[in-house]
Amino acid sequence: MNVIKSCFILFSLCLMTQHPLFSQTQPDDNLFFHTVEQGQTVYSIALMYDVSEEDIYRLNPSSRNYVKVGEKLKIPQKEVTTFPDERRDEMYVYHTIQQGETLYGVSKRYKIAAEDISDANPGLTFRSFAAGQIIRIPLAKIQSEPTTVTQTVVKKIEYTIKKKETIYGICKQFNITDEQLLRYNPGLKSGMKAGMQIVIPVETEETVTIAPEQKEFDLDAVAAARKEIRKTNIARITMLLPLQLSNSQNSGRFLEYYEGFLMAIDSMRNSGMSVELSVHDIGDTNRQLQTTLENETLKKSNLLIGGVTNEQIEQIGEFALKNNIKYVVPSYSKCDRLTSNNVSIFQVNTPYQYLFSYATARACTLFADYNIILLNTHDKDEKTLFINTFKANMKERNIAFRELSFSATSFSNDLSAMLVTTKPNLIVPLSSSLEALRRIKAPLRILADGNPEYRLTLFGYPEWQTYTDLLEDFFALNTHIYTSFYANNLSKEVQWFKAKYNRWYKKNMAPTYPKYAMLGFDTGMFFISAIHKYGTNFEGNIQNLTYPSIQTGFHFERVNNWGGFINTNLYIVRFNRNFVITRTE
Repeated sequence: MNVIKSCFILFSLCLMTQHPLFSQTQPDDNLFFHTVEQGQTVYSIALMYDVSEEDIYRLNPSSRNYVKVGEKLKIPQKEVTTFPDERRDEMYVYHTIQQGETLYGVSKRYKIAAEDISDANPGLTFRSFAAGQIIRIPLAKIQSEPTTVTQTVVKKIEYTIKKKETIYGICKQFNITDEQLLRYNPGLKSGMKAGMQIVIPVETEETVTIAPEQKEFDLDAVAAARKEIRKTNIARITMLLPLQLSNSQNSGRFLEYYEGFLMAIDSMRNSGMSVELSVHDIGDTNRQLQTTLENETLKKSNLLIGGVTNEQIEQIGEFALKNNIKYVVPSYSKCDRLTSNNVSIFQVNTPYQYLFSYATARACTLFADYNIILLNTHDKDEKTLFINTFKANMKERNIAFRELSFSATSFSNDLSAMLVTTKPNLIVPLSSSLEALRRIKAPLRILADGNPEYRLTLFGYPEWQTYTDLLEDFFALNTHIYTSFYANNLSKEVQWFKAKYNRWYKKNMAPTYPKYAMLGFDTGMFFISAIHKYGTNFEGNIQNLTYPSIQTGFHFERVNNWGGFINTNLYIVRFNRNFVITRTE
């Protein structure tokens, strides 16, 4: 019976080790586990660890469809031998922190100083050193293997004096001097007799292992030093903008961005902050930018702003990282490997996948108790990724929704059959196009005006803020839109800015989306304030900085423990039925 019971227990343990929840706690040199965070996709995670999406799909088949926040993904560990020796300085292996693990334990496992781990992970603090978090280990800093050496050591053995033994005889027997014997046994100076217990010092050769030195390291002290406020009265800012492009429309946008930034500098004068601003036209060629970056004065900058193309952003980013300069990317909206691996970067435009994730999560909170109807208008500009993310979030939270296909001849009847009076009704078109809105607005207005008990609400996209001819309909339909930037033309702040811009430059802003002059102004106000309040190393305190923006809000979050920051700010703009527009973060 005991044998059968023992076999059953052994079999059960074997099954447990195959279970994914059990295996997640087991360190594996060939892979590590990444916990999905808000806004992350397989694409952005692959960029973070320099692996392919297919590598992740192979280890996590279900991730082809969707990954949810909190899900653990297996990530393959790159083989060190595949990298040439000359790239060793930029090579890393990744480690998932285990339950109960300490920084000292990790440093000992990888034979690396704790300080080197901290330097490779600037976002790491005592609080964030938690189970499930990923840190990177720089291969170039891994110390050599423990060495073995043979050395002479002195061991003490106890000895009982026999009858008629003398000091001379004992010294001769153990090949030591009488001086050595008396040093360890000072009582012998008073005489010796049989039965006394003495200590004999015996020299012997012994092989010992010398491990790499592990110093005491206070992670909290390092994190505090990074957050230490070092104020400065002069902000040295360099703008690298394509002001003379073959595309005059784009060059005009960046000229407006520069003009708005100048207005921010003027507004900051009252705070006592001086700004040394230098502006360089980088055109649209990499060669022109490279020549600019060879200017030695740029290395004295506290902040770099600019870059439009992938190549330009990569060049400026590498320069900023090498020279320890903060770098603001003003208009790029993709999730890029550079931001995931460059601590210097602050990406102002929220990458789409982060924006969709935050927007759908917010919508699930706002409209959880609504009767939600997804309306397919069979139009262009369908927001497939957004809608798929929204559906996945609703399913995860057990929020019911229904889908309706638009038909010009029966839309009103089809929709009326799906509406309820027991709770509000939410209509979400799958397309963001103006044509789609024009097609459905009249039937929706008739239903909303004629049947107030339906309590209709329309939910949609950032592009809708440009459809000014539909403003009355937006109010009537209690419309909500998500967006990373919004300027309310009826607000006194926007009216003040427009008047000042017109007075300064004798022109109106171009009808672009967003307004580049406002983007330049908001960016300038935020980052100059950050330098003024916290000094040039403001990143440790940036989440404490609040700024009442005109158009673009800021909430920067570090993408991982070793990467840069992205702006995750999200506005929900509501066109209330009382003709008041509200913008909430």
